[in-house]
Amino acid sequence: MNPFLDSWISRLGYLYATAVGCVWGALWSTGRIRREAGLIVFTGLPNWAFGRGGVCVGGCYLTSNNDSPTVLRHEAIHKRQWQRYGMLMPLLYALAGRNPLKNRFEIEAGLEDGGYLPRG
Repeated sequence: MNPFLDSWISRLGYLYATAVGCVWGALWSTGRIRREAGLIVFTGLPNWAFGRGGVCVGGCYLTSNNDSPTVLRHEAIHKRQWQRYGMLMPLLYALAGRNPLKNRFEIEAGLEDGGYLPRG
């Protein structure tokens, strides 16, 4: 068993990332802030404050207005990935590549729910 995965070390990383996400979201959010799908959802952020349609940082989801139930289901899986990998998550995600169709973290979270593929 890897001591860095699903351990107290990864949990500390997750908690740190969640704190950073909360501060960033609180600074830039002009919309509704709520708890949903196990996430703290910050809306109304300017587009430059996050990547793509939104970003999960620890237990926080930061977006302008991309917060449908299917997207939040997708982001809740990213939250679980943060819990498993802690502060390794940004590095591992970057190494997995920017193409969501080949990125294992996006595939695991569900490409359709994330809006990368048409629902069908």
